[in-house]
Amino acid sequence: KRSKDLVIISIVSKARTEHQKETLYQLMADQLKTECGISPEDVMISITENGDADWSFGLGEAQFLTRKL
Repeated sequence: KRSKDLVIISIVSKARTEHQKETLYQLMADQLKTECGISPEDVMISITENGDADWSFGLGEAQFLTRKL
């Protein structure tokens, strides 16, 4: 069950282990409860994985691949 206080968080990240993801989910739910009073039942998190080749910050370049970033 969710309330009107539902928070949806979308994260774009390089690949992480299942343990790292589980730790992140727990820490985020705990912090949102402590700092904002949001129930952990109202926290939904989605991670989309991608790599360096999946980013361009302009100029038609893949700056992570070319090491400009």
